Amino acid sequence: MKLNKITDYLWEIPPSGSMNVPGRIYASDKLMELVGDDKSPEQVANVACLPGIVNYSLAMPDIHWGYGFPIGGVAAFDIAQGGVISPGGVGYDINCGVRLMRTNLFVKDIQSRLKEILSALFYAVPSGVGSAGAIPKLNPEEERRLLTQGARWAIENGYGYKEDLEHIEDNGVIPGADPAMVSETAIKRGLPQVGTLGSGNHFLEIDKVVEIYRPEMARVFGLEMDMIVIQIHSGSRGLGYQICDDYVRKLLKAAQKYGINLPDRQLACAPVDSDEGREYLVAMACAANYAWVNRQVMMHLTRESLMKSLDMNPRELGAELIYDICHNIAKIEEHTVNGVKKKLCVHRKGATRAFAPHHPAVPQDYQAIGQPVLVPGDMGRNSFLCVGTEEAMKNTFGSTCHGAGRVASRSAMLKKSQGKNLYKEMEALGVMVMTKSRDALAEEMPAAYKDVVDVVEVMEMAGISKKVARFKPLGVIKG
Repeated sequence: MKLNKITDYLWEIPPSGSMNVPGRIYASDKLMELVGDDKSPEQVANVACLPGIVNYSLAMPDIHWGYGFPIGGVAAFDIAQGGVISPGGVGYDINCGVRLMRTNLFVKDIQSRLKEILSALFYAVPSGVGSAGAIPKLNPEEERRLLTQGARWAIENGYGYKEDLEHIEDNGVIPGADPAMVSETAIKRGLPQVGTLGSGNHFLEIDKVVEIYRPEMARVFGLEMDMIVIQIHSGSRGLGYQICDDYVRKLLKAAQKYGINLPDRQLACAPVDSDEGREYLVAMACAANYAWVNRQVMMHLTRESLMKSLDMNPRELGAELIYDICHNIAKIEEHTVNGVKKKLCVHRKGATRAFAPHHPAVPQDYQAIGQPVLVPGDMGRNSFLCVGTEEAMKNTFGSTCHGAGRVASRSAMLKKSQGKNLYKEMEALGVMVMTKSRDALAEEMPAAYKDVVDVVEVMEMAGISKKVARFKPLGVIKG
């Protein structure tokens, strides 16, 4: 495949065949080499073939092979011009996302008690495959309210504070969610799992602030050097998976119905303005709302566990949500295209929103600096807090990277880890890990990922997002 280097941090796939627009990949020379035999650039080109796509099919520097769309993929579709919505452009874990919480704690306050604190969190927040039991069984009416109200449902039921809503993307709810468009199988799979971490790359992490790049912005977020912050990464569990599975089949038939020529069956789609497109949107909204409830409940359990372990009250702990951001979602947004405001369906799959200062969707107290962007890395190295920019609004539909990006498969990591003491390896990196299984740890070792420092640097140099602070892990819980 032909790739033209536009700048030191941007590559372009010129249109060919059925491509409607060029493909663009944000990456350095080093990160492009890591793509290697990964066929994700072909997926970027395939997405460019879909009807109604605007400007470019985009990929962030954490790009790797995904289902239909590459992970790290961004694409916007003009609704008025027959633009489509595709479950493959959202992913199976709908609204998989990250939330970052600051505390009043510093490294010196917890260093000698880290194992005790981590153990308490491990038992307070259910994790692992099929984990369940964080909240009581709900009746059908409560299930409906959870799926339609999102994080507000959790707070009204005692899981957090109303102030939390101000620092959640979209205030923790996509309006218009319709549980009638969600299969009974999806509801049965998902509802028992609310408030659980799950498995795979999901985690709960105790981090310390190790570098501050923009002190004036860090002060807005209440961050200081050596401060303890908590990250929670999870999504919509079995509910989101089943919704994606159900609608891939449904929209594959819809693509045939509307005469859409798919370069890859995994790009099953329908016009946003069709019955099938609207049905997926409102079902997807249910999964997104569920995911916000899920992370809200886990944050509440984390706060409760920390207060109990450290014998602190809420004011002493100072556990405040900085932001919650989703990175597998399709949103109806207004963007300026060639000087004209257009209503677009923006797909971000393994990519996060990065809106600029003064955008109305940015929380009031962050208006002057822009929307927070959370970029977790692997569990042995670094994570970042960044902010969105005007360049992102102009060039990437207000989008940036979401993490480090895999370079080795789970099966390859399992093979590579045979005979190794992985817990000792993590200890040597200064990180304490608790997990339900050794295999879960093996699949997620740092070697499975690109260095997130390189990924974030590309976005910084391209002007898409700005670094505010860097964190290093002290303790990690994996599913």
